[in-house]
Amino acid sequence: MARIRPARRGRAPVSRTVSTDAQGHTTGWATTGLGTGVVDRPDPTAAAFFDIDNTMMQGASIYWFARGLAARRYFTTGDLARFAWQQMRFRVLAREHAGDMSQAREAALAFVEGWRVDDIERLTEEIFDELMAPRIWAGSRALAAAHLTAGQRVWLVSAAPVEIGRVIARRLGLTGAIGTVAEIRDGAYTGRLAGELMHGPAKAEAVGQLASVEGLDLSRCTAYSDSANDIPMLSAVGHAAAVNPDSALRAEARTRGWEIHDFRTGRRAARIAIPSTVAAGLLIGAVTAGRAVHRRWRGR
Repeated sequence: MARIRPARRGRAPVSRTVSTDAQGHTTGWATTGLGTGVVDRPDPTAAAFFDIDNTMMQGASIYWFARGLAARRYFTTGDLARFAWQQMRFRVLAREHAGDMSQAREAALAFVEGWRVDDIERLTEEIFDELMAPRIWAGSRALAAAHLTAGQRVWLVSAAPVEIGRVIARRLGLTGAIGTVAEIRDGAYTGRLAGELMHGPAKAEAVGQLASVEGLDLSRCTAYSDSANDIPMLSAVGHAAAVNPDSALRAEARTRGWEIHDFRTGRRAARIAIPSTVAAGLLIGAVTAGRAVHRRWRGR
């Protein structure tokens, strides 16, 4: 486990934590600290962890990323429609077979095989400004800002590729991101995962590892999510909150006395389900459209 922590006095600590194999290739989850500006009284043992999809942002970040790629003609609207259909289909399957992620893991990041990491990050920067920024929940951003003002660090924790989470965190002025890590060699993706999907219990494990490395007291930390799939992460901290919760998480939150924040107005979550998904749907669905992306990318 390698760690770099170039923190400055008066600033929220900045960190990068990765696991690597003997050849130095990335093999595990990662976080990238980005700095959050000067605070009067840093609170080094407390932090907040936010899920991204439907918690920090309306819909799924990787869906909006796919929309942005379609607009740039990396693939067709037909590919995008199949992508959305696969998301809905595997959302249901993931709920019915929550413990079986093998199919999702096998297919997860095949569509990025051969893509350069810097190209993905550049495109994510552009697509965030165009499609993601308008869909950030103002209420969730305010919650994150309150933690930052209190001198606490704030991380995003998502099944989305860590590169996407890192861009979103940087744009929002947060500390960093924990996400699904793709294997990288010579600056390009191999199309395979390094470690497990950042989903369900894996999020709780990653948060626990980060707390150990950064000296956090989990009993003083807070976690936010919209999905019952994140109950392990929510249970791992001292303070949990359901944000725009699905029905299962809402029921669990009421039973446990967790805070509930619902920033949706008008149409409810069921009516925005197409861009909303859990890790299995996101990653399996990406294969259908992503292979077309890959073909078009190679042809450029």
